[in-house]
Amino acid sequence: MIAAAGGLLLGAAARPARAAPAPTAEVEPFYGRHQAGILTPQQHHSYFATFDLVAKSRNDIATMMRAWTAAAARLTEGETAQPISENLAMPGGDTGDTLGMQPSRLTITFGFGPGLFVKDGKDRYGLAQHRPEALVDLPAFNGEQLVAGHTGGDISVQACADDPQVAFHAVRQLGRLAYDVAQIRWTQAGFLANFPAAETPRNLMGFKDGTRNPTQTPAPGRKSIEEVVWVGKEGPPWMQGGSYLVARRIRIALEHWDRTEVDFQQQVVGRSKYSGAPLGGKEEFESPNFDRVDSDGNPVIPETAHIRLGASELNGGAEIFRRAYSYNNGSNFTAERWPPWRQGIEYDAGLFFLAYQSDPRNGFIRIFENMSKLDAMNQYTTHVGSGLFACPGGTPKGRYCGQALLES
Repeated sequence: MIAAAGGLLLGAAARPARAAPAPTAEVEPFYGRHQAGILTPQQHHSYFATFDLVAKSRNDIATMMRAWTAAAARLTEGETAQPISENLAMPGGDTGDTLGMQPSRLTITFGFGPGLFVKDGKDRYGLAQHRPEALVDLPAFNGEQLVAGHTGGDISVQACADDPQVAFHAVRQLGRLAYDVAQIRWTQAGFLANFPAAETPRNLMGFKDGTRNPTQTPAPGRKSIEEVVWVGKEGPPWMQGGSYLVARRIRIALEHWDRTEVDFQQQVVGRSKYSGAPLGGKEEFESPNFDRVDSDGNPVIPETAHIRLGASELNGGAEIFRRAYSYNNGSNFTAERWPPWRQGIEYDAGLFFLAYQSDPRNGFIRIFENMSKLDAMNQYTTHVGSGLFACPGGTPKGRYCGQALLES
């Protein structure tokens, strides 16, 4: 549920790909027409990182991306990032903390932020003319409280796996290979509930999260998943077959939510908490009836309900593919004692929202413009981190990710 944009997009664009069972030897291929980790059946764990470039030249970035591509291909096969040398007087080619472990369906997905093209008004690497029109600067949305330390970045890396150590290990190795070229700006770990494959996972608010994601066989009036996600001929050649990623760290006031009556929670979301059915319906996957009213003439699904404001039918057909994870960063101390649910210590937890689309101007931005102002969910959620990244098309063997851009 959370998500599409406003806070959770539970009904906005949602049903995530089903998670796989526990860590296995199964390998998700790195090379291909599209980058893995976008439409790949969702793994249970993720580790996301953004990097700031400190490279002196475009060639330095190309060298790093070449090394990253080679390492990513090895890591997804369950190998070390680089071959292990017998020379013990040198740093190892890999930190070794996953030796003997399974690949766990590891995927590594790369993205390029606006700062690769222009940063502080400067075209540092001669790439300004290649910045896609769709790679816009996200507007300032109502109610967001973005923290600089969790926002932006010139390059993004999303590692997903069915084992959390495998995912973290992958990003750690790439960070080692980026010394003197890129430095980590911010990171976020995430987890996905291990529900049976036939069921929709629940998020930290206790609601099923992702019932209306686009599919290969869409309902009438909706786009197929390929139309929603992949950039076509309308984009520059290096982005065709790629996708734009919006990443949002959404903190949820769980203490407040936990003290809210279930009936009101359902009005906020627009769904039954336990069955997942839209209000007024019986089955989780039936289409919400936004025209239905009660005996007093009031909408059964409230005007401010999360699923209404995120629905493609009410946003000019705008859709996204959400691949979100819950997160828990521990707890924070707050001196506030009012309202009553603030007890001095509160969870730093919520939703790490990841959404892919062919054009964020016609996807996330259009959907969230309304949600940020009107969504009843906003009284429980705050967007505290953000980033937009252009994830290039897939990489054929013998080439490196981003080569068509960096050698243009």
